[in-house]
Amino acid sequence: MAPLFTAQVLTLFPDMFPGYLGQSLAGKGLKDGKWALKTLDIRDFSSDKHRSVDDTPSGGGPGMVMRADILGKAVDAARSEAADEWPLMYLSPRGRRFDQAETKRWQNAGGVTLLCGRFEGIDERVLEARNIEEISLGDFVLSGGEPAALAMLDATVRLLPGVMGTTTTLDEESFESGLLEYPQYTRPQVWEGREIPEVLTSGHHGRVAEWRLEKSEELTRIRRPDLWSTYVRNKEEKV
Repeated sequence: MAPLFTAQVLTLFPDMFPGYLGQSLAGKGLKDGKWALKTLDIRDFSSDKHRSVDDTPSGGGPGMVMRADILGKAVDAARSEAADEWPLMYLSPRGRRFDQAETKRWQNAGGVTLLCGRFEGIDERVLEARNIEEISLGDFVLSGGEPAALAMLDATVRLLPGVMGTTTTLDEESFESGLLEYPQYTRPQVWEGREIPEVLTSGHHGRVAEWRLEKSEELTRIRRPDLWSTYVRNKEEKV
């Protein structure tokens, strides 16, 4: 049976994959063939004996920049093995913010190709010539794209049928409804003087649902006003 999703990763450090994605339920899904992971070592596309992939920045400045000629060949090799609908993404702090909607886009496409940069970045001409999109894990800088790629693939793979629990569990998680998830509790009933809210042990499913929605709305309003404003606007448009 063909995998439900395939991830291609272009990287200077292929040994960083699958990393923690080879563990737990994601790892079981990988072993069972529910999804597939392919790495391409960018150094394999270098033509000199040192397998160098970078050079000094044009115009001067610190650090090194990954070369367009080498990356172009690497991207072309990845594309030759990818379906046309797979997004081609460069992990970059200047890219648009990665979110739950993006995970679903990748899942629905059946695959994604991720280009992991290093050093000061990559030659801009590669992005332009190959129509590569840029995506960011957040407003901070990592030493390379690999940790971000692992996180983004984790968020995507767990959506695949049969990989991570039931669809009900996934539907109730943060961001699925535009809200942060409500607080969770389990036994013991009392811990260090703190009790589980009475409504959660009442057996009244309607009251439990109302409480959870109320708490999700409260948390989102306080902690993520950006999400809250979008949620309120969407509710008003449905009225």
